Amino acid sequence: MWNVKDIYYVSDSTALLAEDFGKSLLCQFPETGFNEEKIPFIRTKSDAKKALKHIREQSSPLQPIVFCTIKDKKVRNILDVAEVELMDIYGVFLKNMERALETKALAVPCYFRKGYDSTIERVEAIHYCLEHDDGQKTGGYDFADIILVGVSRSGKTPVSVYLATHMGLKAANFPLTPDHLNAYKMPGTIVRNRKHTVGLTISPQFLNKIREKRLPGSTYAKLSTCKTELQQAEQLFMQHGIKTVKTDGRSIEELSVEVTLLLGISKKKWKMH
Repeated sequence: MWNVKDIYYVSDSTALLAEDFGKSLLCQFPETGFNEEKIPFIRTKSDAKKALKHIREQSSPLQPIVFCTIKDKKVRNILDVAEVELMDIYGVFLKNMERALETKALAVPCYFRKGYDSTIERVEAIHYCLEHDDGQKTGGYDFADIILVGVSRSGKTPVSVYLATHMGLKAANFPLTPDHLNAYKMPGTIVRNRKHTVGLTISPQFLNKIREKRLPGSTYAKLSTCKTELQQAEQLFMQHGIKTVKTDGRSIEELSVEVTLLLGISKKKWKMH
């Protein structure tokens, strides 16, 4: 068994897909250590030769693993040598897709269907998410794809970040503080954009456990406080016709998918690289 393996994510684009695919497999081998490196934008034979030279110089005796998402077969084949273990992601799946669809793939680097973009929109979404986290810049909500609303510690920020980084969606989030809850009032920018807004709900018991870890013994963490805040939040959601998703014990990935499906925007914006 290998104690350590060198891993390379090689792509004709950003290498995000190669990295995501590789990491999803590597996590199944916790006893092995991995040295990982991304080599993006390998689009010509010359690029591939330089990448292979770099890999050989750094890792040749270790028989490194290369996760590859290069679509051009001639460029990809340069990396298919005895010194490395090539995990040819596109090569395998494109062949199967061609057979299933009875047609030839384009095999064009950085190509996306109309309506999809590459890294630029993803970066914009991440910047938007960071600038509109935790109630910042509420005036920018008119440009949001999704606005998440909920009481403190209901999971707004992690879901927002996932929506931005993995789905390329401009996700803002707003915390319902006691001031908003006691007045039963939301900012006008949220009410105006309620069709893009989802309320995150959670059971009082689960919220109590989360808050106790953050501020043990505080009024903020009391079960009674959690119950009151959640009841007030639910009344606000009903008042403005805001759809809700319950977060208890669910993964960020699962919640993100449900939010997009609830608003009917999943097919519109999801991106893969």
